[in-house]
Amino acid sequence: MRRTLYYGVSQSTLISTPTVKIYKRGADRIKSGHVWVYRSDVLNADGIPPGALVKVADERGKFLASAFYSTASQIAVRVLSREPVSDLQTLLRQRIADAIAYRERVVSHTDAYRVIFSEADFLPGLIVDRYNDLLSFQVLTQAMDSKVVRDTFLAELTTRLTPAAIAERVDPRIRELEQLSPGSSGLVAGQKSSTTFTMNGIRLNYDALAGQKTGAFLDQRENYSAAAQYARGKALDVFCYHGGFALHLAPHCNSVTGVDSSRPALEVADQNAALNQREVEWIEANAFDLLRDYAAQGPQYDVVVLDPPAFAKSRRELDSALRGYKELNLRALKLLRPGGILVTCSCSYHVSPAAFLEVVADSARDVHRNLRLLENRGQAKDHPILLNVPETAYLKCLIFLVS
Repeated sequence: MRRTLYYGVSQSTLISTPTVKIYKRGADRIKSGHVWVYRSDVLNADGIPPGALVKVADERGKFLASAFYSTASQIAVRVLSREPVSDLQTLLRQRIADAIAYRERVVSHTDAYRVIFSEADFLPGLIVDRYNDLLSFQVLTQAMDSKVVRDTFLAELTTRLTPAAIAERVDPRIRELEQLSPGSSGLVAGQKSSTTFTMNGIRLNYDALAGQKTGAFLDQRENYSAAAQYARGKALDVFCYHGGFALHLAPHCNSVTGVDSSRPALEVADQNAALNQREVEWIEANAFDLLRDYAAQGPQYDVVVLDPPAFAKSRRELDSALRGYKELNLRALKLLRPGGILVTCSCSYHVSPAAFLEVVADSARDVHRNLRLLENRGQAKDHPILLNVPETAYLKCLIFLVS
C-alpha cells in the first residue's frame, strides 16, 4: 500500500494540552527518571483523545512532564519532555536533528544504522533505520501515527537525510494493541524499495518491504566485528538470518555453516555471500533439532554463534525462555573443541544480563566445560541506552573461550 507524504505542515503549531493526573507510584517513577506511566497509575484522563500531547501532574496537580497519551496501551503515558511543550512540531524537529547528530558522532564503518530509537532518542513510539539511500520506519504508538506528527517527522527526515525512498514497516499486532486502523507495509515516498549497504566492509542486500521489522539486525553490527576477531577453523552460525555473523566470520575461517529455519532468509543470506564472494554452507533447519542431532553425532567446531530471536516477549514467558537458552547453550558447548569460541546472544529484555550469564554458566557446568569470558557486550551505539530506562537495554552478547 502506497501512502501519501504530506509536507504542508505549519512551522509553528501551538498545542492545547489537557492534563493527566497520576497516582504517587507513577509520579515517583517519573521523578526517578523513567519515561513510562502504566494505566494502573493513571488517576484521571477523562475525555483525552488518542495520541494527545498532555501535561502530566501528580495527585495535587503539580506539573511533572509533557507526554504522549494512549487510550489503548497499558503504557498510558510516554514522557516527551520534563518541561511544558507549546510547539510540538519544533520540538520534534529538534529531537530528530539531535538524533542524527548523535549518530554522526558514534557510527562508523557503515552506511546502515538506527537513526531514531524511540524513547532512547526522546521520540517515544518511533523507530527509523537507514540503509544506504533508503529509510525504513515503524510507528508504535497512537501519537506517532497522528497526521501532524507523521508529517513533521517525515518532512524533517527527508530534508536532513535526502533518502531516495522511505518505507513504512507495519506490525499488525502493535497497531491492534494501539487500536490504530489496520495498514500494510509500503513506500510512503520515492519508488526505490531495495538497495545494498555496507557494514564493517561487508556488502549486504536490503529489501525495504521484506524481512523482519525494519530490516537487518543493525544492533549486532559491532558484535559482528568483535566475533570476527576470534574466528578461526570451522564455524557454525545458528539462527543466521541474512548471514550477518557468518559473513563476518568467513574471511577468518576454513569453513562456515549458517543455520536458519526460514528459507527466504537463507536465500537472502546466499545472495549476500555471493555479493561478497564468500563460501558459506546454508542449512534450513530447526535450530534446536539440529543442535540436538549434532551433539549426538559429534561434529566439532572451533566457533559456534547463537543469535536466536527473543524468547521472552513478556515476563510471563521468562521461565520458558531461560529453559530455551539453557538447551541451546548446552548443545552448542558440546560441539566446541577445547580452545573454541562461543558467541551467545539474547535480545530478550526480560532476561536480565545476570540471568543470561547464569544460564550459560549452568550449561557449562552440566557439560563439564570451563568458560573464560572474553567480552560482555550489548547493542551497537546507534541503539543508545538511557540509564534510567532499563527497557532500552535489551541485547546481550557474550564471547567465551571454551576449555
